Amino acid sequence: MRKNIVFILTAVLFLALAGIFVFAQNKNNADNRFVTYMVDIKKKELKLYWKNETNENFKSIENLKLWVEKKNKKLLFAANAGMYKTDNSPLGLFIEDKKIVSRLNKANATGNFYLKPNGVFHITDDNVPFICTTGKFLNNGKIKYATQSGPMLVIDGKIHSAFVKGSANVNIRNGVGILPDNTIVFAMSKNEINFYDFAIYFKNMGCKNALYLDGFVSRTYLPEQNWIQTDGNFGVMIGVTGNK
Repeated sequence: MRKNIVFILTAVLFLALAGIFVFAQNKNNADNRFVTYMVDIKKKELKLYWKNETNENFKSIENLKLWVEKKNKKLLFAANAGMYKTDNSPLGLFIEDKKIVSRLNKANATGNFYLKPNGVFHITDDNVPFICTTGKFLNNGKIKYATQSGPMLVIDGKIHSAFVKGSANVNIRNGVGILPDNTIVFAMSKNEINFYDFAIYFKNMGCKNALYLDGFVSRTYLPEQNWIQTDGNFGVMIGVTGNK
C-alpha cells in the first residue's frame, strides 16, 4: 500500500515538473516565423497611444518614438493595436487612462473586425492584463487601457471555430495573447500566414486567450531583436517604455 502511494506521488510530481518544463520551453523558444515580444507589465510600463497632448494623432511608430524620447524615455517595443477608421480613429472600444475615448462596437458587418466573436485586450489599474470576447467585456471602472479588435484567435484554449486549417487566406498578421502567469505575448508574422496557423502559434505558446490586432498594415518595433519598423499610418498603438 505504502509503495503504491509513493509511486502515485512520484508520478504526479513527474507530470507536474514536465508541465512546467514544457511551459518554460514554450516561453523561451518562440517560433522564428514571428517577431515575438513578451512582457511582464508589473515590471515594465505598457500604454496605449493614439493622440499626443496637442490632440494630434501619432499615426506612425516613428512619431511615437520621437515623442517618447522627448519625455526622456526609451521606446522598447511598439506595434499597432487594433483596427481603425479612415480618419485613424478606433473602430471599436478604446480606453486611455481609464477614460472611454471610443465606445464598444457590437455591430454586425463584414470584415475581420466583425468576425464574431471579436474581443477586447485590456489592462486593469493594478497592471493585470486580460483578453475576453466582446460579449463578456465589462467595464468595472478599474480598466486603465483597452482596445477592441477581431477576430479572437484563441478562446478559452480553443481555436476560433471559423478558422480553417490550410486556408489560402494569408496575410501579414499581428496579435496579442496572455500566458497563465500574466505575461503578455505580442507577435507579428514575418511572412503571410492564415488565421488558423496564427492562432495555433499563440495556443502552442500557452495562451488561453489571444486576439487578432490587424493585417497587412501591421508593423513592429523591437530593436533588441534588430526588428525596426517605424513607419505606418495607424490608429491606436501599443508602446512599452523604459528609462534612457
